[in-house]
Amino acid sequence: MNVYQSLRLSRRALGCATAMLLSLVVSTPLTWAQNVIEDVAVARGGAGRTTMTFALKDPLSAPPTVFAIATPPRLVLDFANTSNAGKAVAELSDAVVRSYNVIQAQGRTRVVLNLTKSQAYDLKVDGNKLSVSLFDAPGTSAAESSPETGRFAASSRSDGANFTLRDVDFRRGTGGEGRVIIDLSDANSGIEIKPQGKVLIVDFLRTQVPRNLERKLDVTDFGTPVQLIDTFVQGNNTRMVIEPKGLWEHSAYQTDSRLIIEVKQIIEDPNKLTQGSRPGYKGDKLSLNFQDIAVRSVLQVIGDFTGLNIIVSDTVTGNVTLRLKDVPWDQALDLVMQARSLDMRKNGNVVWIAPKEELALKEKQELEAKAQVADIEPLRTELFQLNYQKAEEVRKMLVPQTAVAGAGAAQSGVLSKRGSATVDARTNVLVVQDTPSKLEEVRRLIQRIDISIKQVLIEARVVVADDNFSRQLGARFGIGAGINNNGRNVGISGTPIGDPNQANVPTTGITTGFSPSSYYWRTKPDRETGGIIGEYINSIPYNVNLPVANPAGTLAMTFLNLGNGNLVNLELSAAEAANRGKVISSPRVVTADNQKASISQGQEYKLRVSGGVGGSSSVITIRAVLGLDVTPQVTPDGKVVLDVEVSKDSIAGFQDGSPIVNTKRVSTKVIVNNGDTAVLGGVYEEQITDTTDKVPFLGDAPFLGHLFKKTNKGTIKQELLIFLTPRVLSDTTGTVR
Repeated sequence: MNVYQSLRLSRRALGCATAMLLSLVVSTPLTWAQNVIEDVAVARGGAGRTTMTFALKDPLSAPPTVFAIATPPRLVLDFANTSNAGKAVAELSDAVVRSYNVIQAQGRTRVVLNLTKSQAYDLKVDGNKLSVSLFDAPGTSAAESSPETGRFAASSRSDGANFTLRDVDFRRGTGGEGRVIIDLSDANSGIEIKPQGKVLIVDFLRTQVPRNLERKLDVTDFGTPVQLIDTFVQGNNTRMVIEPKGLWEHSAYQTDSRLIIEVKQIIEDPNKLTQGSRPGYKGDKLSLNFQDIAVRSVLQVIGDFTGLNIIVSDTVTGNVTLRLKDVPWDQALDLVMQARSLDMRKNGNVVWIAPKEELALKEKQELEAKAQVADIEPLRTELFQLNYQKAEEVRKMLVPQTAVAGAGAAQSGVLSKRGSATVDARTNVLVVQDTPSKLEEVRRLIQRIDISIKQVLIEARVVVADDNFSRQLGARFGIGAGINNNGRNVGISGTPIGDPNQANVPTTGITTGFSPSSYYWRTKPDRETGGIIGEYINSIPYNVNLPVANPAGTLAMTFLNLGNGNLVNLELSAAEAANRGKVISSPRVVTADNQKASISQGQEYKLRVSGGVGGSSSVITIRAVLGLDVTPQVTPDGKVVLDVEVSKDSIAGFQDGSPIVNTKRVSTKVIVNNGDTAVLGGVYEEQITDTTDKVPFLGDAPFLGHLFKKTNKGTIKQELLIFLTPRVLSDTTGTVR
């Protein structure tokens, strides 16, 4: 009989079970034992050391195997080929060692030291005596012995001054977790956080709390795992007790003087040994050091440590050698199973461990048994009234689809091979016949898919902004002169066919404001009298004629000498124009989730194009429209995925009877929050012109050169922006959410 494997010892029954085991072993001939533990003594030394001395019958050939357990704190010694002749259970009044237990089985004796806190240790062998010294590890304390205790930076102040809690608040997180927010008077306040039973204890060291914050907060209505927060004074400290419900885990972090404690619900996974949302292994840490020990014994040690009910298959055999120090127990169990090709199945608090092949075979047999039961299970018929889905579409999901030649494998359906489904198109009712378990699957499927489709209002804004500026400066300049040289007249004008006696003069005299005349004054000899006479005839061309086309203002001057017929005509013209405009087009459309919608407004031109056989002609359509094509998809987290194309076309003119279309278009796929506005794209154009018309050489002269040239400067700016705003409509009222 394997005594070690047959006993499962609890903490309360450990002493009684050990005594029974001792009596059983003592009554059996100890032919296998080569050494005997005769006495155990405990001595309290200096510097906080506790020494336990084990006296044996014969000198030790080798020190025992030792491993430590963190929670609960224990130190275990395994003596090979040794029996026990002393006490099996002893309670000690020591500050470090509460008690010890001695268990013997399979030719070895195990001594378990039950400690008050985790301790460092060293061994010393002196003949037939073994001394185990226990002491505090450097930098550790009683509060730090628990791996679940969280500590924040303790105060470095040594003046004994107290800290203060300024505020205690509670909020619900985005994931449903509860957040306890504590504002501290100093970022260096000492804080200890530890789970204790079903509550979470937060101790603020040397911290006082105002009376208005010393209270109980009932936060049940927030819908988080946290139900109650109790804050009260405890001596020189302040204690906060957080009471969650169900399975939970906590995390805490501090930013400056604000401490945030999050309590999150754990969704229990029956296939996981330890529950929680954090990745990796999360079990309490233990240390194991075994040489060639039976796998079943290691599994029992882990079971005793965790309190799990472990069932080990009879086919689990073999030994294993391992040395693990401060390793999570679930990782240690995983390593042992990997070493021996084992696997496990968890059901509640019971873990079944067996070889992988055995578990796979058993699961296969269970599936085959279920399939045989399904073949003989009676059929039932049920009617399903569909509201939003078409019954025929749902029927295609349920019934297996037969494979078509060359089209791939057949698609499996929800119904069994004995099930069937028919449709009443008039009432949109689905009639299903199958086993009760399959009908339940169909019911759950219809509940998930027969729901109203969300609708989305999409509003697009196409903004075209123009900013134009132009400035023109021009001049007209004319000279007319008549010179009588020995009876011969010499004239100057702006044309080679000028009259030798010409001069431009105002039509109504100098008092007209120096406006340029449309006539000119010509002088010529009078044959009758022999003198000089003058007359008006049509105007002559200017010497420099570079005016502004549509001037906003002009300045003209005329210089005239009637005595000799000389005339100078000068006109300056200028124009400046600024133009700013904005065109906003806003198409809107409402569509269902995952359904394409289109809206357009504009002009269509029909053009007949000749060509083809026999001179036939065809008609083509040219469109210049403002259009919006969009397909929305509402995600579960409230965002909207938009596959959108926005276009704004306009007619720029005609060429040979055909319209010239300016196209502005954007096609993209974006993700936008419900109600937010996204900028899909934009085009910015800037055109700068600087034109100069001038008389060669004269137009380049400084200052006076402006009389012989015309300048035209302009800037044209145009910007196109496209905005898109999706809004999910309410399912019932059709209003924007």
